[in-house]
Formats: sequence, structure tokens, C-alpha cells
Amino acid sequence: MRIGFSLLNNQGIDDAQALVGLASRAETLGFDSVWVHDHVFNVGHVFDRIGGKPYYEPLTVLGYVAARTERVRLGTSVLVLPYHNPIRLAKTAATLDVLSGGRLIMGVGVGLIEKETLAMGAPFSERGAFTDEAIAVMRTLWSEEEPKFDGKYSRFSGMKFSPKPLQKPFIPVIIGGVSRAAIRRAARLGDGWHPLGLSPEALEQAMAMLREEARACGRDVTKVPVSIAMSLGASTPRRAALGRDPAEIVKNAKAYAALGVETLVISAHTSDPGEARSAMEMVAREVLAAISR
Repeated sequence: MRIGFSLLNNQGIDDAQALVGLASRAETLGFDSVWVHDHVFNVGHVFDRIGGKPYYEPLTVLGYVAARTERVRLGTSVLVLPYHNPIRLAKTAATLDVLSGGRLIMGVGVGLIEKETLAMGAPFSERGAFTDEAIAVMRTLWSEEEPKFDGKYSRFSGMKFSPKPLQKPFIPVIIGGVSRAAIRRAARLGDGWHPLGLSPEALEQAMAMLREEARACGRDVTKVPVSIAMSLGASTPRRAALGRDPAEIVKNAKAYAALGVETLVISAHTSDPGEARSAMEMVAREVLAAISR
């Protein structure tokens, strides 16, 4: 199992350069990947967490990180596709993939906050359909020399699109979310499934559902690997966490590895860059070492 770390662009950290420094340190410590998150407005649970403090745009952060690192993979956990024009996003992502040497992992989701979705010009009730089409649009643009698309939300033909991503046939798109709809979308369309905050027991049940849905779609479930985003700290009734004590964190990490999870993405959930660095170093010392053994 690979271990990734959140760069905490969603935690209200005042010093944006500290996020880039975390990425550089993650690469030095041997983490496989670093991850960023996506909201435009501080609203709902985002406002509850950070108020009016900074929430940095994810792909801009990854652009800086790509320039300061060489190996670590660059993930989004997750981009809310109804907040983005898929044609423009396809170009931004392809450019980042080229500049980074083919390191981008695009986690995507449909979004949960109606007020924010409407502010971004997307109908909330159609966010699932928009997301499905957006994935198809981006893959068409990334892989076809003469891209053509005639959908409900996007239409184009007779124009070249460049650059193409370095990764072939296209940038991996992993589907975020824990609902049945998200699992179905991952089984139908995803290059992976990326849930958040599920206990090992809950994840085991959800992975059985994923296998069932993949079989129904005629897909090989090994083509839909699972990565999961988990935070350090205590679990709540709504969301599981890895724990605070290193021994507990290692125990839970091993439980995910035993289930066949490909990547465990860990978040420190702090607005203090010093605390985030200390947490990262603890995870490297305890979890990376335990998993490698």
C-alpha cells in the first residue's frame, strides 16, 4: 500500500508557501503522493472549519509543487466537476501532467453544497449527469487527434486540442464519494474509487458493493483500485479517522492494507504548518516504516 499526504490547502493556512514546503518534505520522507482539495467559496462545513481564512485553488498549488518536486505523484481529493468547465479543465490538467512529467491523479466528485454549486452556474439536480459528461469530454480531448463531442453540456468538433497528457491514453480519473451513486460511477467510469472517512469495516462492505457493480458493468474490478482519504485524530459518528496514538494509526493503516487499498491519503487537519510537518514526520517514521516492513 502506498501512503499519500494532504497538503492542507483547505485548512486556512496563512502561508501558502508552507504548503509547497510540505510537498517537498513529503518527497524527501518517501511519501508516494501529495493531495489537494477543491472548494471555491468558504461555505457550509468549510466555513465551519476555517471561517474566512484562505482556501487555496488546488491545481495552482499543484503547479507550484510540480516545479519543486521530481517524483511524488500529484492528486486531487477531489475536484468538484460541476465547478469547472470541462474543456478548460482538460487543458489545465493536461498542461500540468506534461510539466510534472506525468504525475497527475485526477480525483473528481459531484459536490454536496447546493448553494456553492448554483453560484458556479451548475444545476444542483443535474450534477451527476454533468460529472459523467465532463469525464467523457476530458477523455475525448486527451486521447483523440480529431476530438468531437455532442453532449448536453459540451459540444465541439473540427478543432485541434493540445497539449495531450503525458500519461496514455489519458490522465487517471478516480471517483470520489461514499454513496451508492459514487460507487456505481466508479465501477462504470473510474480509473479508481476514492472514498473518505470510512472505517475498515465499512470500507470492506463498500468494496464488496464495488465488485458487484463492476461485474454488472462487465468490468474487471482490478481496473478500479481503491484509495482512501483519512484524517489523523478521533473518529466521529459521521466519519472514521485513523486515531491519535501512533500504534493505533499503524493498526488502522495495516487494516486498510489488508483489504487491498492501493493508496492511503492521510490528512493532519491543522492550520499550523509546524504541526502539519510534525504529523507528516510521525507518519513517515511510524506508518511508512510499518507498511514497508
